[in-house]
Amino acid sequence: MTTQDIVAKLWSLCHVLRDDGITYHQYVTELTYMLFLKMLKETSQEEQLPKGYRWDDLLSHTDNVKRHDFYRALLVHLGSHGSSRVKAIFANAATTLRQPKNLAKLVQDIDGLDWYAGTAIMNTLRCKDRSGGGGSSKSSLRVSEKPSGLSQRR
Repeated sequence: MTTQDIVAKLWSLCHVLRDDGITYHQYVTELTYMLFLKMLKETSQEEQLPKGYRWDDLLSHTDNVKRHDFYRALLVHLGSHGSSRVKAIFANAATTLRQPKNLAKLVQDIDGLDWYAGTAIMNTLRCKDRSGGGGSSKSSLRVSEKPSGLSQRR
């Protein structure tokens, strides 16, 4: 799987979430939170997160409603706990996901990606508050970009 395949897979989830009333910009925010958690695990940097509020803790909830409740609590908790980077990213964080099944789909698909097949995936995590995006990777996903053919909302 190439970096472009990974980015395409992540954007394909936009269609699922659009049905939950999630707009393009809300999707990018949701994706940022999820990717940050997952990439801390993948890069062995989870010590930045408090125990009990990590990717595997999100995965451990098999009931969709309980996972959704836990995810909401996780976002609030990480806004005031963890490294300074974690607190900055999750400051005032909240989810706009209304249907637990959509969160489950997002978590399942992100967890199933082969992260090391693409070398530029961290470029997708550019802080959403950064202006300009920077970088020259063609596969980089910036907030100001979206693949052609995706509408913002039905």
